Amino acid sequence: MQKSATFALVGLITIGTFLGVEFMTAALAQANYSSAYSESLPKQPKKPVKKRGINQALQANQTVEARKKQYQLQQQRIAQTNARARYGQSGCYSFFDCLRQKKPPQQRRATTASLSGLDRQTRSTVAWKEAKYAPGTIIVKTPERALYYVLPDGKALRYDVGVGKEGFQWSGNSKIVMKKEWPSWRPPQQMIEREAAKGHIIPEFMEGGPDNPLGARAMYIGGTLFRIHGTNNAASIGGAVSSGCIRMMNADVIDLYDRVKVGSRVYVYQ
Repeated sequence: MQKSATFALVGLITIGTFLGVEFMTAALAQANYSSAYSESLPKQPKKPVKKRGINQALQANQTVEARKKQYQLQQQRIAQTNARARYGQSGCYSFFDCLRQKKPPQQRRATTASLSGLDRQTRSTVAWKEAKYAPGTIIVKTPERALYYVLPDGKALRYDVGVGKEGFQWSGNSKIVMKKEWPSWRPPQQMIEREAAKGHIIPEFMEGGPDNPLGARAMYIGGTLFRIHGTNNAASIGGAVSSGCIRMMNADVIDLYDRVKVGSRVYVYQ
């Protein structure tokens, strides 16, 4: 009986020890498993920001802006240089000296109307008693070197003009048949040949612009080769200087151009 109890006790102790070891082993295994999978994964190192690329982009943008500013400055310098060059080179005593940009002996200052500041408005309002001319009529009085534009109520606008040289003055009446802003110039063949014989070479064609002898505006007189036009030589206004055209300050011809209509009557008196 005692032996049976002893064997039973030993069996229980053995079973308990076995079960305890198993439970402990399982617990340790679970703990190791949990520990193994609960650990955070090693952090991958962040890729370094390529500061060089950002700097290159900034430098590229700055380069573009710098180039734009440099281009603008270059354009401004070119414009200023051209203006100074034209101002310094366009001094002249005669129409053809201005056209060829030939400096006179005394180095006279420029008379190019758009640059020299000599171009000015000579317009004045005067009493007009010649009732036979309707408002809107243009009258050129060659001896006075004056052009009149008739207004209503016995008044007229008077402008200083340049007229034809001796031998090129004329008289007659016609109408304005065409108007042009910044007109191009195509001199007649007779003028080209006549001036070539004097040693003056003039172009067969010149685009409109500040250097064009016709100036800012032109009004064409029907049935003739003549025009009422502006000038690139303001100093010539008031003289007998043209080949028959009526020459005005650019400021004046712009003012007159805005008033005159195609079909307006024109009277020229010697």
